[in-house]
Amino acid sequence: MSKTHSPLKALARTRVLKVQSRGERIYSFSPKRTALLAIDMQRDFFGEEDDDDPMREIIPRVAELIALARKMGCRVIHTRECYASDLSDVTAYRKSLGYVGRDGPLGRFLVRGEAGCDFIDEVRPLTGETVIDKAGFSAFLGGELQRVLTGAKIDHLLLCGVTTQCCVHSTLREAVDLGYWCLTVADCCAAEDETLHDAALLMIGGEGDLFGWIADLDDVARAASGRAKRAAKK
Repeated sequence: MSKTHSPLKALARTRVLKVQSRGERIYSFSPKRTALLAIDMQRDFFGEEDDDDPMREIIPRVAELIALARKMGCRVIHTRECYASDLSDVTAYRKSLGYVGRDGPLGRFLVRGEAGCDFIDEVRPLTGETVIDKAGFSAFLGGELQRVLTGAKIDHLLLCGVTTQCCVHSTLREAVDLGYWCLTVADCCAAEDETLHDAALLMIGGEGDLFGWIADLDDVARAASGRAKRAAKK
């Protein structure tokens, strides 16, 4: 009896996917050497469901991107900006900004163990997926992420999350300096101020695309779907 093979299972065995990106550029990657970084999808950064919070619009798209990355065979890594309960890992400068540890509806803002520091339910990590806690903006702070990526022989990164101009951009810049090939999934990123989101994307593509590639969720999905169909026919 012949077996029916899932196109996405066939996809996981393929070598290279190609995403049509902004500026008529192509981002090519092998899923087994690629990680999706879901950056700081925490309750503290999003209003409750009944709030008029425009950032919440990306939640279903990020959830879809994470699910797609899992099916493609990419590694999924989740990050959190969070700090010790005694604030011992908060720098003097960051303390002067006054946001870490302030009282909020979900507990002390960005403090480890508080309800608001946890992931939103829609994008909660699966058992076994890597979680990087960082006392700062860049996910590479402290070196744990770099060790994980090096150990897994990852050299390509897909980036999504919040906020575009801060933790996403900080992580992207360091990733580029470390030699990673990066694709920012624009409509899976957000900022409290849309002009900051747009400015961050503009910087990625500036001066000859210094900080990699930009695409949207549909572009990634089309690349995966197209390749999956071709792989299933082989």
